[in-house]
Order: sequence, then structure tokens, then C-alpha cells
Amino acid sequence: MSYERPQFFHVMQYARAADRDVVDMVSGNPDWEPPAALRAGLREYADADPDDFQYPPSEGLLELREEIAARRGVDADRVVVTNGTGEANYLAMAAALDRDAGSEVLLADPVYPYYPGKADLFDAEATLVPAERDGSLDPERFREAASEETSLILVNTPNNPTGAVYSRETLRELADVAAEVDATLVVDEVYDHFDFTGEFESALTLDSDRVVVTTGYSKSMAITGFRVGYVILPEHLVDTAKTRHMLVNVATSRPPQVAVLNALRETDADYYADVRAMLRERVGTFTDALDAAGAEYARPDGGFYVLARFDDFPGTMANAKRLIDEAGVAGMPGETFGSARDEWLRFALVTPRVEEAATRLADYFG
Repeated sequence: MSYERPQFFHVMQYARAADRDVVDMVSGNPDWEPPAALRAGLREYADADPDDFQYPPSEGLLELREEIAARRGVDADRVVVTNGTGEANYLAMAAALDRDAGSEVLLADPVYPYYPGKADLFDAEATLVPAERDGSLDPERFREAASEETSLILVNTPNNPTGAVYSRETLRELADVAAEVDATLVVDEVYDHFDFTGEFESALTLDSDRVVVTTGYSKSMAITGFRVGYVILPEHLVDTAKTRHMLVNVATSRPPQVAVLNALRETDADYYADVRAMLRERVGTFTDALDAAGAEYARPDGGFYVLARFDDFPGTMANAKRLIDEAGVAGMPGETFGSARDEWLRFALVTPRVEEAATRLADYFG
């Protein structure tokens, strides 16, 4: 699977140029309010001393790294604050591939396309391992796919696009597969606050020196434009990641770090619980419409995406555009996410117009 162009933006641009009203269910931009403490942190920063407007430490503000470390049960020296989770994944993949332990990356199929896209940047071979019909992973499939060339296994939980939440035992078995072939397991947990099962467990609980965890605040705090993420690495991979981060970015912007730190300290659990409750309601509304449309779908256990398959309407780019033109709903073609769900379409529930979109789909396909 190659990643030749940003198809997300291509679909959004097509929807914006449409001759009719279109509900955007493509982008992953949260539509709810960020924590009040985040806005307060920004206002306070605006009156900071001039010294606070200069370069921050390259690896991130010490206070933020210590706050993250305390919450994740790790040493602060293992935390690198990054330019969003995208850079966190880039650093994690680079750290794994720079070990000269092989040039193959194992990815679950369906897959968030930026992962194989980054693999291409590293001249690595991306091998897609099919997920189960419900989105869960069978570690034996990864074991069968792994070889002496496998340097990296990368998974995302809660998953985009399937909505699956992988069990701790699944992650443990994937870490075992990584150990068998001298690979690194990278787990992207950017949707961890959107676990609807109450059973999500971070891969950090495995306490393995082969596990790297990436995440960020773009989704959980509804601040995709702030670009604050982080990577937690085992000690032997930290220095190379910090060096690459410094050479690529110098540092992550200071004002968003200050605001995120204030939000972490001042925002209680109700904020995240309220967002989850809203998303659960949206999932129910949307899947009810899919039932009315006679669609097959994977009800998400986490995240805010729904995959759906409509009879005689495969998930091609042409059909995604047809849905925009004829139904007024913009979703992503399943073929964007690999081959395992190329008959499906992915819809993002981060819009207050979910009910309207659901009605349009039910009318169109029903």
C-alpha cells in the first residue's frame, strides 16, 4: 500500500466545492469545546515575561513532561513532547527502524494511511495484516507475517477506523511477537479518552523495553490545531529520538504546552466523561440510521469513527464523491485504509449534524 497524496483533504475539498449542502463526516476535528482551563492557560501566558517567549527545552517543558510521567507511571526522561501525535509516531517509527534490525513494518488492515505513508518515507516495507471482521486482532496472524526483516509492529487502540479497543492480552501477545523477531511494538493511543468499554489498558502496563507508546491532546482536548503530542520510549531509544526531534523541529511550541499543562492540572474527569456520553449518543443515532439503510457496520468500542458497508456501493473514491453529490454526506472511501475494508465507507462522528447525516443516508440507501 502506497500513500501518494492526502486523500482526506481531497475529499474535503470536493465536498466544499459541491453544489449542495454537505455534512462533513471526513475530518477528525472535534466540534466540542476544549477545557476551560486550556483557554485560561493561554490568557495567562499572553502576559508572561519575554523570557517565556523564547525557545523551550527541545524535549518539552519539564513541568509538562513531569505531569505526563506522573500520570503514565514512567520516568520523565522517557517522555518527549512532540509536534502532535503525528510527529510522535514519526519518532517512534524512526527509533525502531534506525536499529538496523530489519526494514519491514507490520500494520493492521484496515490501517490509518499515514502509518504506511511514513513507512514509505523511511524506505521501509509495509506489510498489512488483516484484522478480524469485528476489528479485533489475532496476534497469530502477526506471528505468521513476522520475519527476520520485521523491525516494527505498529497498532492503534482505540482504533481508527474500526473503533476496536484491543485487550491487554492482545497487546502482550503482540509484544511477544516483537520479541521473537527482535522488533519494536509501537502503540498509538491517541483515542484513549474515547473508550466506551471501560476496559482500555495502556500498553505501558506491559512494562516492556520493546514497547513505545504515542499519544497527544488533539482529540482528547479538542485542539487539533495546537499540535501537542508525546512519545514514551524505553531508555535505549530515547537519545536518538530526542536528536531527531531537535533536528526536525528544534522544539514544540511553548504556548500550547503551557495551556495543555494548565488544562491537565485543572480539568476534572467529568469533562472527558461528558464527551464520551455525547459520542455514545451520536453512535446510537448513526447506527440506527445504518440499520434503516440495511447497512453492515462495525459498532465502535472507542474513538469516533464508524465503518459501514452498503450493498452494491463499494467504498471507492468515486462512490464517496457520488455520496456527496447525491446524498449530501461526505465520508472516506474504505479503500483509503487498505484492502480489508475496501467495500466500506468511514464516517467521523465529530459534527453536531450527525442526526441530519443519518437521516440523509437512511433516505438514500433505505
